[in-house]
Amino acid sequence: MSARITIKQLEAFVNVADMGAFNRAAERLGTTQPNISSRIASLETLLGVTLMQRDAGSVRLTLNGRELLKHARKVLSSVDDFQMAAGNTTLIDGVLRLGVTEMVAHTWLRDFLKAMRVALPNVAIELSVDLSANIEKDLLQRSIDLAFHNAPFRQDIDGSVDLGQWPLIWVAAPEVLNLTTNLSSVGSLHNQKIITHSRGTSLHDEVIRHFSAAGHPAQGITSSTHLGACLHMAKEGFGITIVPETMASGALKRGTLTHVPYEWLPKPLHFKARFEAERSMGFVREAAQIAAQRSQSWLANAADDKDI
Repeated sequence: MSARITIKQLEAFVNVADMGAFNRAAERLGTTQPNISSRIASLETLLGVTLMQRDAGSVRLTLNGRELLKHARKVLSSVDDFQMAAGNTTLIDGVLRLGVTEMVAHTWLRDFLKAMRVALPNVAIELSVDLSANIEKDLLQRSIDLAFHNAPFRQDIDGSVDLGQWPLIWVAAPEVLNLTTNLSSVGSLHNQKIITHSRGTSLHDEVIRHFSAAGHPAQGITSSTHLGACLHMAKEGFGITIVPETMASGALKRGTLTHVPYEWLPKPLHFKARFEAERSMGFVREAAQIAAQRSQSWLANAADDKDI
C-alpha cells in the first residue's frame, strides 16, 4: 500500500510556514526539530515538490509551497471542524498560547480556564499576563495565538470576538473623602493624589489629556503597571484612583472604598478576543467564543463581593 499524507506532516508544514523556523515550529507542536524536518522531508517526497528553501536558519516558501499552504490550512481546519461536530473534544489537542491583561486575570480568567478544561480538556494553555499594548505586539509577532485585551488597537486583525465594555469609576478610601468637601471640579480633584494605570495605557493617557486640557499639569500623578495595586493604594488612603467598576464593587459594598463624585470619566475599556483567523487552529476560535461567554457572564454578575 502506498504511503499517504498525514495530519502531522501538514501540521509541521503549516507551523514552519507560520513560525518561520523549524525549531519554533517544533516548540509549538511539542516535538523535536529533527521530527519536524523529517515530516517536511517526507511530505515533499510524497508530493514530489519542494515546499520551502532553508537558508542560514531561515525558511522561505517556494511558489509551490505558498500555493499548497492555503490548501493545507483548509485541511487542518476541516479536521478541527469534523472533531468539533462529532462532539468528541478529547480528540482535539494542542497548545494555546494566551495573552491577557491584568484585569482579565483578576476577574473572569479563572472561569474561562475552568470552561476550557471541560470543553477542550487536551488543549494545554501557556499563559502570559501583560499590558494591552505588549500583548498586541506579541500577537502580531505570533508569539501568542490568542489575546484578551482592550482597545485601542494599533493594527486590525482578521479574527475578533467582542468581550464587552467595562465602565470606569473614581474611588478613594472614606477617610480621604472626609478630608475635603468638594471633589466635583477638575481643580479640586487634581489637587488630590491621583493614582492611575501605567504610562502608555489608554486609561493613563486619557487622564493626562483631561487634566492637561483643563490647564492642570500632570505632575503628581502616580502610575502603576497593576490596576490591582492602584486599588490597594487607594484602600490604604494614598490617593484617588480610577479603575473598572467591577474591580471595585466588592470594596464599595464593604465600605473600604467610596465612590468619588467627579463627573468626567474616561471611555469604558472595550475588550476583545483577537487572533489570526486564517492561520489559527479551530480550538483557538472555540476558545475565543468561550471567552465571550465567560466575560459576558462576569459582567452580568458584576456585583461581586470578591476583593481584587
